[in-house]
Amino acid sequence: MTDARLRRGRGSLAVSFFVQGVTFALLVTRIPAIQDRYGISDGLLPVFLAAVPILAGVASVGTEKVVARVGPGVVLRWAQPLVLLALLGVGAGSELWQAAVALGVFGLAVGALDASMNMLGVSLQRAYRRSIMLGFHAAYSLGGIAGASLAWAGAHWHLPLFVSYLPVVAVLLPAALVGSRWYTPGVGPGDGAEPAGGGETKGGVRVSFKLLLPLCLVMTFAYIGDSTVSNWSAKYLQDVLGSSEELATVPYNAYMVTTLLGRAVGDFGVRRLGAAIVVRGGAVLAALGFAVVAVAPGAWVGMAGFTVLGLGLSVIVPQTFAAAGRLFPGASDAAVARLNVFNYVGFLIGSPLVGALGDAWSYRGAMLVPMVLVLVTVAYATSFGSQPARYGGGHERPRTVDVG
Repeated sequence: MTDARLRRGRGSLAVSFFVQGVTFALLVTRIPAIQDRYGISDGLLPVFLAAVPILAGVASVGTEKVVARVGPGVVLRWAQPLVLLALLGVGAGSELWQAAVALGVFGLAVGALDASMNMLGVSLQRAYRRSIMLGFHAAYSLGGIAGASLAWAGAHWHLPLFVSYLPVVAVLLPAALVGSRWYTPGVGPGDGAEPAGGGETKGGVRVSFKLLLPLCLVMTFAYIGDSTVSNWSAKYLQDVLGSSEELATVPYNAYMVTTLLGRAVGDFGVRRLGAAIVVRGGAVLAALGFAVVAVAPGAWVGMAGFTVLGLGLSVIVPQTFAAAGRLFPGASDAAVARLNVFNYVGFLIGSPLVGALGDAWSYRGAMLVPMVLVLVTVAYATSFGSQPARYGGGHERPRTVDVG
């Protein structure tokens, strides 16, 4: 495989991460508008919101089997357009059953998309022999900021959902289809690592859940923290810290910006210090952010805490996927697919957990729970390896493999 092909594959995958960031942000930031459009009651809304990650988890497990036959690039090539069309469907319907169908398709397609994107990222990272996963997730964060900004514009101008979504889908769908021509698995049978798309090698290497479990827990804890910020930061600032409604929208944007910054420089830190040190530092920084939020005397200190949180959590998820690839080099696709399920487990647990604790106890106290959970990641950091992640010999450039 040539250097040029690897670079094209890396660029096209970064575009895919960016498109997914835009798409997901456009959905989650317009949930109130979706609720109003379809007349979804407050009691029924949690059911709709929970169905998406549950279906995504089911699809992630199924993707492992499909990828073993056709490869992650093929799955991603079809899943991303389906996600975009499902988003458009959410904006186009008017009946409750139409919302259920569109969100169901969105959830299934997102599960396949998340799994296949990270499979390709792990494979390319191995081919590059240095950390590049954080760069892909930085592209996702950048897409999330762009999507949230577009959603704000749609809400500000009181645009119908379909009118707001249509131009975005019209631009991103062709871009995703064109970019999919260059999806490249970084390793294959000729590289002696794992078969293209395979869940196990010819020698029968399988993923041990006992070995994968620490990474599954880290993924769950990270997404409990992330969902706490996305679902409760605005309410916390307004109801607990007494901010204005306008100011309460700032913490999540600040969190997204610092997540982008952390991921933009995180690969450099992994190359120099090693994944374990970077993950430990990120976990401690995230825990510090939650602690500041919990004891904040006012809105501005609370916003500072959420900002620190973004820097800390930003490195954990990408490095967890990368660690699964290193732990099971002969079955990384299967490991990533199974690990990806715990993304949705954390999302499902985080928001209800904080809400229940806030109502029964206090929201300040509720912030201490994700703080403790993310701090537990420090104990599992040995699963990420102790050496700088350069994949054999510390090469700083992509590996070139002749293709006859």
